[in-house]
Amino acid sequence: MLAHFLSHRLDRRNIHYGWVMAAVTFLTMLGTAGAVGAPGVFIVPLEKQFGWDAAEISSALAIRFALFGMIGPFAAAFMNRFGVRKVVMASLLIVLCGLLSSLAMTQLWQLVLLWGVVVGLGTGLTAIVLGATVATRWFHARRGLVIGLLTASSATGQLVFLPILARVTDQYGWQAALALICSFLAFVAFCVWLLMHNHPADVNLPAYGADDVTPLPTQNSSLGQLMLSPITILREAARTRAFWILFISFFICGASTNGLIQTHFIALCGDYSIAAVAAASMLAMMGIFDFFGTIGSGWLSDRFDSRKLLFTYYGLRGLSLVYLPFSDFTLYSLSIFAIFYGLDWIATVPPTVKLVAQNFGGIKTNVVFGWIFAGHQLGAASAAFGGGLARTTYNSYLPAFFTAGILCIAAALMILLMKEAASETTPPKLATANS
Repeated sequence: MLAHFLSHRLDRRNIHYGWVMAAVTFLTMLGTAGAVGAPGVFIVPLEKQFGWDAAEISSALAIRFALFGMIGPFAAAFMNRFGVRKVVMASLLIVLCGLLSSLAMTQLWQLVLLWGVVVGLGTGLTAIVLGATVATRWFHARRGLVIGLLTASSATGQLVFLPILARVTDQYGWQAALALICSFLAFVAFCVWLLMHNHPADVNLPAYGADDVTPLPTQNSSLGQLMLSPITILREAARTRAFWILFISFFICGASTNGLIQTHFIALCGDYSIAAVAAASMLAMMGIFDFFGTIGSGWLSDRFDSRKLLFTYYGLRGLSLVYLPFSDFTLYSLSIFAIFYGLDWIATVPPTVKLVAQNFGGIKTNVVFGWIFAGHQLGAASAAFGGGLARTTYNSYLPAFFTAGILCIAAALMILLMKEAASETTPPKLATANS
């Protein structure tokens, strides 16, 4: 098999196969993130072609965001039961089927079914839990760096595709741009099929930085038990104040990022006569600053109180969103917004994961974070629909952006209500064989 041959060749050059796994996972999360973010470019073209209003289109995107988050706590159970490679392949094929089928859609219910339900389910299987699983299984050392890089790839992928898609949409139509995303996903699926493995033991290697090969885990529980474990852990976590503070703050995080900026920023700029390509370029700029901001946030979260970091991130994001409606929407003012907003697009993830590990610890960390991430996506769904509703009702997106800014400031203050938790005595296990 190619993976075994490549692993042997890399090992002779002292290169661990885990880096190949990280690269394939990076591509996977980049591609599925692009599929999640792409519809933000298509809102105006769909309005013009089919006569659907922004609220109707946003309803499909809201369903997609909600499913993307709600599948997260259960995705690890599927990966543990069936293997990472099979789950990722299934995810990519589901997303491809949904997007390719939508090339022939003519009715609103088809948009809701394909872009909402099908794409939401498919991308949910490769949410942040995929990066956490690969980093935990394949890396004993450099695990934090790998998690930071893979997390950054998810948000950055939702943004860096947009200028290309906007230009293709402008010149050839939204169907051509969608076909481009499908081509990239097909390429990713081919790489996964050739190169991805479930465990280092599959290629007879220890995890990167470890000394011994860890045996493949045995399945001691049924699929039903694995699927019920996230519900049990949620029931326990929901009894604590820390869980609800993190859940609500991450709800606001999702509302002010994926649901609002990613979905409606291009359409908002269009209201001020800014071309879609230029607006998408601003989002790409945010993605670049986000990549470095998220990695920097991981470095900072190892050295400073995560509560203070989140207070700073949410506060700065709230001020930038409150500022946006009062800007003159020139290239200069939007560039300032893109820099400050982009630096903390998902900089909230590393300190949030650390707080989850400190408060819940052990094998519960990835499942509890999965539920908190579900809150993030429910917030994104609310803002995706709410932004479209504001545009339809008030003929302006600005009330939604101003509201999101106020909520971010509220989230900053809410974080300070958390009590300082004890540091983890052991590194958090973000994905385990039987979690």
